[in-house]
Formats: sequence, C-alpha cells, structure tokens
Amino acid sequence: MKHFLPLLFLAIIGCTTIDKKDTMTTGPEKGALVIAGGNLKDTIVYKKFMELAGGPESPIVIITTAAEDDQLAKKEFAENTRKEFNDLGFKNLTVLHTRNQKVANTDSFTEPLKQAKGIWFIGGRQWRLVDAYSKTKSYDEFINLLNRGGVIGGSSAGATIQGSFLVRGDTKTNTIMMGDHQEGFGFIKNIAIDQHLLALNRQFDIFQILEKHENLLGIGLDENTAIVVKGDEFEVIGQHYVAIYDGTFFSEIRDKSDWNKKRYVQKPLPKGSNKFYLLKAGERYNLRNRKVIVQE
Repeated sequence: MKHFLPLLFLAIIGCTTIDKKDTMTTGPEKGALVIAGGNLKDTIVYKKFMELAGGPESPIVIITTAAEDDQLAKKEFAENTRKEFNDLGFKNLTVLHTRNQKVANTDSFTEPLKQAKGIWFIGGRQWRLVDAYSKTKSYDEFINLLNRGGVIGGSSAGATIQGSFLVRGDTKTNTIMMGDHQEGFGFIKNIAIDQHLLALNRQFDIFQILEKHENLLGIGLDENTAIVVKGDEFEVIGQHYVAIYDGTFFSEIRDKSDWNKKRYVQKPLPKGSNKFYLLKAGERYNLRNRKVIVQE
C-alpha cells in the first residue's frame, strides 16, 4: 500500500483540478460569437455579424444543414438563402450543406471554411449539425476560424448548437429538453442555450436541465435578440430580452429619496429556486464570473 498511496493521492488532486476547470463557463479565446434567439426581423444582429467579419466583402459561409429535409430538397432553397444574405449587404457568400460526415471530412468541402471570416448557422434542428459535422475536419475549421479572429453566428438551432450542452437535441421532437443528442459544439464551455424564449413561453423549460446539471450556466434568448460574445463576456443586442439562469437574482434598487439614484444587487438564490432575471440591449455579462457587468 505504501507504493500506491502517493499515486492515489496525486490522481485525486489531478481530478479535482480538472473538474474545477471543466465546470467553469468560458467563451472563445479568440474571435467572436453572435448567438441569436430566432425570428430575426430587423438587421441589427446581421449588421453586427458583418462588422465582426470585417465588412460586406468578407467571405462568409452559410451552413443550412439544420433545415428541414423538404426545404433542402428544393433546388431554389440554397439560392433563396443566398439572396436573403445578399439583400442584407453580404457580397461574398458560400452556402454549404451535407448530412454525410465523410463529405464533411473532405478537403474539397472544407476549402470555403478555410477562407472564411465568418460562418452562419441557420435554424432548424440542432442535432442535424452534430450528426453532420462533429469530429470532422469541418468542425476543426470552425475552431480554426475562431482562432484566426473570425466570427461564428447563428439563430435558433444555430444558437443552441454553439453551447456545450445541446438543449432540445432529441431527434423525435424539440419539446424534449434532454434528448438523444446532448453535446453541442462547445464554442462556449459549460453552458446550455435555449431560444425563442418568451415568444414560445419557454422561460421555465431549462430548469429541467439545470436540475440534472447544476454546474451549467443557462441562457435563454428571446426572438429578434442576440448576445455578442468576445472572450468571457457578452453584450445583449436586439429588440427583446436574454434570460440568465446562474443561481442568482439581479435587481436594480432605486433610492426612495432620490429616484435617479440607484444601486445594483446580485444575490444567490436558494437551491431549487426557479427564478431567473432578464438582461436587455446594451447590458453585459461575465460568463466566467457569472456576474452582470454594471456600468456605474
């Protein structure tokens, strides 16, 4: 036993260190993410994506794989998608799609990704993106794009896929929160991202996941709203709200004697609480520290 105790002790210490690191929520070290809650009606989110990609002439890849089969089967679908982005001002576009990992693993398929400064995932079902691109050269190129300072964006399914836990990733229905696909692309570590939040009355659904996975940070994005992630911080842009499920409650308190004076309080919630709070456009959040960034 004398020979094994030191090794056992080191193994325990090592595991503790790794576990602590793995439970921390962190964004990409380089590049940026634009994560939108779906049904983008105005152009502010796309304009921000274009800005981060370097302007209208920058090469952009649009990935349509999450879409429904009947949509993808239509010859005009890819061209209509291209036109939508052209109308938004994007001038250098490639539309990519495959459901075959062997294709996603080829140099010819990944060549546009190697040249891109931005990637956009359209909506649909997020598990289709996992089946097509996880553990392929295409996925490697997603990461390479971030590492060279590019931007990855997406709306609806294209938002949820960017998290580490795949919310609504079941192949049968999107109402199952923890389905047969639970691992996302992990551009943000240790997070679960839901979308269409208030529009579809989903604001309490994510608690099903957080009860089972207490270390996850929960984020809920309403429609026509997005977060722009750089490093470990994000800013809210768009029309509506982003819900934060971090085990605390954030509130603004006004001075009774002077309404213009205010202070901010972020207090821990009791275990098992189903409270959350909302952030609006212009408000910012630190993922690593799980704190609202207060502008005094």
